[in-house]
Amino acid sequence: MLRKTDVRQRQKPVAPENADANSDISLAEHAYRTLEELIITLRLQPGAALSEQALASQLNMGRTPIREALRRLEREGLVLILPRRGVLVSELNVHKQLSLLEMRRETERLLARLSAERATPEQRMEFANIGLSLRSFSDDDDETLFSRWDSRLTELEYEASQNEFAAKSMALMHGLSRRFWVKYHNKHASLAETAALHANLAEQIARGDTSAAAAASDELLDYIEEFTRNTVA
Repeated sequence: MLRKTDVRQRQKPVAPENADANSDISLAEHAYRTLEELIITLRLQPGAALSEQALASQLNMGRTPIREALRRLEREGLVLILPRRGVLVSELNVHKQLSLLEMRRETERLLARLSAERATPEQRMEFANIGLSLRSFSDDDDETLFSRWDSRLTELEYEASQNEFAAKSMALMHGLSRRFWVKYHNKHASLAETAALHANLAEQIARGDTSAAAAASDELLDYIEEFTRNTVA
């Protein structure tokens, strides 16, 4: 297991970067990551109509990768593809969000426990780096940068857990959860506290403590559920 002091000496935080067209990922993956971030950060608002042609022009690529990205976003509930009517960004719904959290709690706990048990030494170092970086967030920091750290933490859990079914289940929920948080956290949550809870989860996984990782996951979901219910009140 890694001690916190070891991590600080061996690795400094490196900010996650958004994918660009020159990276090794496919054009469809690039389109997906770009559009997902635009939707999650509300630069594409709920209910907004999307045009494949306009998006292709904006991202400087053909319509085929845009279409593939939109189909993936539809599976994750972030867009609606309506025959003969086009594509719409899905609306926010607090009651659906609460139902989603019931499933997310169980899946997130499983991913946390498996990641703590199965992560490689290199992955543990990255979990520790993510935790260290998230600890530095304050309420005045950039929400998009936090969203990228959050996304990388989740992706790393997918990889470390070595369970494709749990990862696929979580992937269907995570984008919707992040977008809901971006929409309402200024009134009902704290960026610093949210980041600290994510940091604790990353740190417990890095240490390989399965029970503590599961508990950290539950603590994070407790906070998210309370925040979600406060939006109704």
